[in-house]
Amino acid sequence: MSGLLSSGVAGLKGFCFFVLFLADLAMQNQNFFFYRKTATFPPTNQTLKEKKTISCNCGSQSTFRDPVTGNLVCATCYTLLEFENYDAQIGGVSGPSGTNINIGYAGTGSVFNYKDRKIFHAKRLIHEYTLGLNIPNSEFQVTSMIDRITHGEFGQGAWFVVLIGACCYVVMRRDNKVLPVAEIAEVIRCEVYELGRMISRVVRFLDLNLPEMSIAGLFEREINNNLQCLGKVDDDGKERMKKQGIFLVNCAVKWFLTTGRRPLPLVAAVMVFVAELNGVKGVRIGHVAKEVHANVATCKLRYKELLETLVKVAQALPWGKDVNVKNVLKHADALKSP
Repeated sequence: MSGLLSSGVAGLKGFCFFVLFLADLAMQNQNFFFYRKTATFPPTNQTLKEKKTISCNCGSQSTFRDPVTGNLVCATCYTLLEFENYDAQIGGVSGPSGTNINIGYAGTGSVFNYKDRKIFHAKRLIHEYTLGLNIPNSEFQVTSMIDRITHGEFGQGAWFVVLIGACCYVVMRRDNKVLPVAEIAEVIRCEVYELGRMISRVVRFLDLNLPEMSIAGLFEREINNNLQCLGKVDDDGKERMKKQGIFLVNCAVKWFLTTGRRPLPLVAAVMVFVAELNGVKGVRIGHVAKEVHANVATCKLRYKELLETLVKVAQALPWGKDVNVKNVLKHADALKSP
């Protein structure tokens, strides 16, 4: 009986030691029972190829990739190696990666919207400058010419404004209408030389043969636009001054006073001369030069040249020996009825 009890006690002790061994093993391997269902035991050839040399807490460097979760597991104790698959969302040498959001743009059509806005602003500039130059009826022709030159792209910036002025001049010149370059340059606020270069480029690009500009037509235009500076003159006096001025301008062309020179200073000089000839008071060459967009010093020089030329012409007549610069107006009665 005592032997049976001693053998039973020994068996109970052995069973207890076995239970404690299992408990200790479970404490050391916390994820044993979880990976018993998900991991492959033993590791397959595919998982063994993915082994990495990463140390586990148990000291083993043998690991494999779990085919279900993609996590790295120790091949010895089957412990999950935490933070192994952490992917830091940082960029490389080209900067941070991710979704780029552009503020202020709508959808994927921003490129087309930019082109539409550019064309809209370009046409608005054309409308404003044609109104400023008092040629609204030529707006369509100017727009068509710019569209042909830029191949429908139009443009923006200072160069495009100069192009608008050049096309306005070319359109008016092509239609045998007068529009001085100096007036265009003042409206679009650019240098006359810069505008002249752009006009030459437009003419060469379109291969145009522009008609010769009429200086007499330029005088008629300027005197019609600036009669307010000539004082109170009746309709008959205005028409008489216009005829006298056109006659003098044509004579000045024959006398080579306009060869290689800008026509506007001569136009201003003739306007002042015919005003003095008809007794219109208060006309100053400086004011007339400002109205016709010409340099005051150049206008005074052309006025002096005009008087000297008239004196030379008058002295060739039988009664013109006593004519000089000071009294040439008194002997200009023939001009009163050209």
